[in-house]
Amino acid sequence: MKLDGRRTSSNVEDRRGGSSSGSGMNFSSGKKGGCIGIILLLVGFIYYAKTGDSSLLNSSLTSEQTTVQTGQTSQKSSKDNELFTFASRILASTEDIWSDIFKKNGLSYEKPSMVIFEDGVNTGCGSATSATGPFYCSADQKLYLDLSFFQTMKSQLGASGDFAQAYVIAHEVGHHVEYLTGVLSKLHNQMNQARSEAEANRISVRIELLADFYAGVWGFYEQKTFKSLEDGDLEEAINCAMKIGDDYLQKQARGTVNAREFTHGTSKQRMKWLKLGLTTGDLSKGNVILTCSESEL
Repeated sequence: MKLDGRRTSSNVEDRRGGSSSGSGMNFSSGKKGGCIGIILLLVGFIYYAKTGDSSLLNSSLTSEQTTVQTGQTSQKSSKDNELFTFASRILASTEDIWSDIFKKNGLSYEKPSMVIFEDGVNTGCGSATSATGPFYCSADQKLYLDLSFFQTMKSQLGASGDFAQAYVIAHEVGHHVEYLTGVLSKLHNQMNQARSEAEANRISVRIELLADFYAGVWGFYEQKTFKSLEDGDLEEAINCAMKIGDDYLQKQARGTVNAREFTHGTSKQRMKWLKLGLTTGDLSKGNVILTCSESEL
């Protein structure tokens, strides 16, 4: 992406190096607010599914960061600062794009904050470790991101590139758009009233696919407005969507796939809705996600 000279957002909280830590995530979806992310508990997921040892879920990111820091403090700091600026610029872009979209629809866009943290963080939805992955908390209307997640995407999933990273942030902003439009609260209520975990999971999939679609809509207008995309950028995002599909992760982890456990959508679904947003920018097409049959997703 071509982002030189672009403004950074003033709605970024830098909590790196703080003492805040978490022992796990309270996944509340009730009145207090829910926590949702592009793919939760990514780090160590494959290892856990194969061995049943959950320790890596909480320790793998910390261990990886310690290894990188040893003898490479200045280099890591420089890379972190670069990623921090990148993330701030992407958030600024989403502010510009969604503010304009909301205004054209007679609405006012309330900008979310983005918290950049290391290792662990306290949120309005509870505490979380870096292993949770990037997420959005509707209780405090903030996005949470440990920048080392981008290295995890590259090393563990083979999903690299700046536009893939931008997609991750735009997806979390997509959840904020869901919150502002009332869709998120409605679907969370439906999840709370679901008769089974499988039924709740099916609703969760629609929440995530809509956020993927909104990320694509942002990408469409980012290119239309700023002409920032370069050759290969779209492919980076689509590849990332494929690599974080529920079926792909389950297949990698244990060799089998159980659709009843899907919470974010298959690779095919995630690529489909992200691509539709990227190629059309038509918000009305996202309504289909909420009303279509399972087979049409």
